Amino acid sequence: MQTQKITTFLWFEGSKAEEAAKFYASVFPSATVLDVNPMTTTFELFGQRFIALNGKRGEQPFTDAVSLFVDCEDQAEVDRYWDALTKDGGKESQCGWLKDKFGVSWQIIPRALGRLISNPKALQAMLKMKKIDVATLERAAREG
Repeated sequence: MQTQKITTFLWFEGSKAEEAAKFYASVFPSATVLDVNPMTTTFELFGQRFIALNGKRGEQPFTDAVSLFVDCEDQAEVDRYWDALTKDGGKESQCGWLKDKFGVSWQIIPRALGRLISNPKALQAMLKMKKIDVATLERAAREG
């Protein structure tokens, strides 16, 4: 097995690394918590390795400048991930973006979005959304 060259490293406030890893493993299929120790928890989502660090972030909170993009096959998958990641303190944002209860930014994006927003009416409809609604975008595209 080849070693992953680049691993996403997430710094959690206090001792939330293991809790966060277990939360993500409960949200995404085939996710695995690989290793837990006092400083870090290593986990995989869809074969991508992450390391979660326990620490004091202080003035270094997570920001939207870095987000995790989830390519969703359909509206059902968008709904499932959106609901799971916003529950228990997560916050909806605009245009398919959200922050989970740990403050990590996610983009929950249906595969159809790239095709649909090439239509100006669908793009305008998307800009008014929080969670992306494919049926609404398709209606807007037909009207445009």
